[in-house]
Amino acid sequence: MTPPVFGASVRRVEDPHLIRGAGHYVDDIQPSGCLHAVFLRSHLAHATITRLDLDAAAQAPGVIAVWSAADLEDLKPLEIEAPVDDTPLPERRVLAVGRVRYVGEAVAMLVAESRELANDALELIELEMDPLAVVIDMERALAEDAALLYPKFGTNLAFRKESKHGQVKRAFDRAAVIVKERLINQRLIPSALEPRGALAWLDNGRLTIELSSQSAYGVREAVAASLKLAEADVRVIVEDVGGGFGSKGACVGEEIAVAAATRRLGRPVKWIEERSENCAATWHGRGQVQEVELAAQRDGTVLAVRSRVLADMGAHLEPYSAFVPTVVAELQTGCYRIPASQSTLLAVYTNATPTGPYRGAGRPEAAFLIERMMDRLAVELDLDPVEIRQRNFIRRSDFPYTNAAGTTYLERLIELADYPGLRRAQTAARQEGRLQGIGISTYVEEAAGFAEDRATARLELEGTITIVTGSTPHGQGHQTTWAQLAADAFGVPFEQVRVLYGDTDQPAYAIGTFGSRSAAISGAAVHEGAVRLKRKVRALAAAAFEAATGDIVVTDGRVHVRGAPARFMTLKDIAEWARGMGRTDELAVKASFDPPDAVFPFGAHLAYVEVDPETGSVKVLRYVAVDDCGPVINPMIVDGQLHGAIAQGLAQALYEGVVYDQDGQLLTGNLMTYLLPTAADLPSFETDRTETATPHNPMGVKGIGEGGTTGATPAVANAVMDALRPLGIHNLEMPLTPSRIWEAIRSSGQSLGRAGS
Repeated sequence: MTPPVFGASVRRVEDPHLIRGAGHYVDDIQPSGCLHAVFLRSHLAHATITRLDLDAAAQAPGVIAVWSAADLEDLKPLEIEAPVDDTPLPERRVLAVGRVRYVGEAVAMLVAESRELANDALELIELEMDPLAVVIDMERALAEDAALLYPKFGTNLAFRKESKHGQVKRAFDRAAVIVKERLINQRLIPSALEPRGALAWLDNGRLTIELSSQSAYGVREAVAASLKLAEADVRVIVEDVGGGFGSKGACVGEEIAVAAATRRLGRPVKWIEERSENCAATWHGRGQVQEVELAAQRDGTVLAVRSRVLADMGAHLEPYSAFVPTVVAELQTGCYRIPASQSTLLAVYTNATPTGPYRGAGRPEAAFLIERMMDRLAVELDLDPVEIRQRNFIRRSDFPYTNAAGTTYLERLIELADYPGLRRAQTAARQEGRLQGIGISTYVEEAAGFAEDRATARLELEGTITIVTGSTPHGQGHQTTWAQLAADAFGVPFEQVRVLYGDTDQPAYAIGTFGSRSAAISGAAVHEGAVRLKRKVRALAAAAFEAATGDIVVTDGRVHVRGAPARFMTLKDIAEWARGMGRTDELAVKASFDPPDAVFPFGAHLAYVEVDPETGSVKVLRYVAVDDCGPVINPMIVDGQLHGAIAQGLAQALYEGVVYDQDGQLLTGNLMTYLLPTAADLPSFETDRTETATPHNPMGVKGIGEGGTTGATPAVANAVMDALRPLGIHNLEMPLTPSRIWEAIRSSGQSLGRAGS
C-alpha cells in the first residue's frame, strides 16, 4: 500500500530546473518582432506638468510610439475598492494626468525596437514642471495649512475608521498603571529578486499577457476592465516568479499599458522593471505611526488598549492598499484576553510611493503594536516579559478560539530555548559589562477568510493524475504540496501526480497567492478535486467490473473489487476503458472551496541578541520559533517559509527602511543605499511546532507564509530594547541601526559599569 505523503518532507519538484538555470521568467521570452517599453518617471515629488513634448523622442532611431496620459484616455482607470462607505477616491490612471505626486510616478510611455534604443530616446522627452509644496510626514500632511495632494478633497486624509469594543474609558479610569508609547513601523521596499515584468502579444487577434505576478486571474480582470474587453478575450500566463511578498498581488498601470500598446501596435511589447524603478515605483510596505496606551492593574492584568494609527497611503490608493491598516484594529489585542479595545485609524496621502500589502499585510504591524506594549508594561511593573504574557493569555474557558492553546506554544518555546538558562547567561554578561537582551513575541494571524478558489482534477490516458490549480506560486512549493494532497486523497504514489498552474485558459481560478490563503483555500480545492475524481474512477470501475461502487477499492494506482485484488485494472486501464465507452468526460472533475471563515495561525518567537556598546551593532546570537499552522503538509517547505519570513521580519527590525528627504526625493533608491541582510547577518533558526487543526477546511491546515514575519520584528526589537534597558533606554525607532543605537547609548549618560551592576 502506498504510504501517505501528507506530513512528509518530500523534496520540492520545482527545484531541479531552477537550480540548473532552466527557469522561465518573463525576460527569458524573446518573441520575434518584440518591441520594448520604458516609462518616463517624475523626478519631482509634487508638481504640475506644464509642458510634455514627445516630438523629438518620437523621431529617434527605433522608436515606434510615444504616449502621454492624453493618448491613453480611452483606458479606464484601475478599479479601487473604497475602504469606507462614501469615501471619495482619486482616479488611478496608467500615466499621470496634469500633476505628479511622487518621485517615480510614470508620466509618459515609449516603445522602441530595443530596450537600449528606448532608453536613449527617453532622454529626448522634454518635461517641464512647476514644483508644488511637498508633504512626506504624515502628521504634517494632516495640518490645516498642509499642501494638498488633491485640492478638490480639501484634505490629505484618505479615510478614517473608528473601532471600539468594550468599556474603554472605564478601564482607563480604574487602571493602576497606564503605559504610553509612540511606535514606528517604517516603510519597506519588498525587494523581490525579480522586479516586475510584462510581455503581451496577440494570438489570432486575442490578447495574451505573460507577467511576474501573484494573481493571474486578478490581472485578467483588471486588464479586461481597463481595455473594455470581455475577460474571455484576455489570456494571462504566469510561469516562474522571482518573489512577490505582496507587491505583485494586483495589476499595476504599467502592465495595463503594455497590454494596450500591443493591441495598438499589433506586435509583442515587453516591459522589464529596472531595480531603481522597483525601489521608487513598486508598492512600498508598512509605513505607520502608532500612538498606543495600555491600561493595566498592578498585577499585570491588561484592562484595555487604545491606539491612534496614522497609515501612510502614499500618493494614491492601489488595489488592496486600504485593507492593510484596517487589520491593526482587528488584531491589536493579539493573543491576550483584553476586554476593551479602541482604535482610530487615519489613512493619509503623502508625496511618496503608494503603499500596499507586504508580507503579513497588517498583521506584523498589529503584532508589533501589542508585543512592544506588553514588554513596556513588563518593564513598568518589573515583571518578566514571559510572566506578563502568561497572565494575560486567552484561556480555553474564555473563548472558543483555536488559539486558546496559547500557553502551550509559549511554554514549548521557553523549554526549547531554555529561557531560564538564557536569563542566567544575560545576568552574567551584564556583570561583565556586556549588553545582551532577550525578546519574546507571540502573535495570532487572521488569514484565508475570503474568496472561492477552483481546481480541476483529471485522470490522463496514460494513467497519471493532473491537478490544475488557480494559485500562482512564487516560491511556496505548490507543485510539491498540491501533489502531496492529491496523491494522498486519491491513493496513488506522489510521482504519479503533476500540477499545472499559471494559465487563465485552464479550468481553475484563484483570486491570488497572498494572505496565507493558499493551503487553506486552494489546497482545499485541490483536495476536494482529488476526492471527487476518486469517486468518479470508482464509478467507472464499478461499471467495468459490473460490481457495486461501494465494493470498489482504489489503492497504489490500481482498482479492484474488494476481496479480489488479483483481478484489477490500472488507472491507465480505467482511462482507456472510459475512452472506449465514450465516457472520457468522466475522467475530469471540477472542484471548488469557499472558506466558511478565516483561519488563525499563531506562534511564539524568541530572539537573543548582544549589542556592541562601542559601535551600536547588534548580533543575533539565537533565534527560536514555535508556530502553529495546523497539520503540516510538508515540514521542509514549512521550515523554508519560516526561515524566509523570519529573515524579513528581522530585517525590518535591524536593517531595512525607506528614507525620503524633505523634498520627497528617495534616498534609498537602489540596493547600495537600501540595506538588505545577507546570509552572514542571520543566525541559524531553531524552529518547532504545535498542531491545532482549524475546522474551516477539510484538512485542518492554516497558512504559514507570513507567521515568521509577524513574530520576528517585535521579538528582535524587544531583545534589543531589553539589552539597552540597564542604560534607561526603552524605545527606539526601527531600523535599529548601529548609528541609532550608538547615539542612544551616548545620550543616555549611563556608564556600562553602572548598567552591568
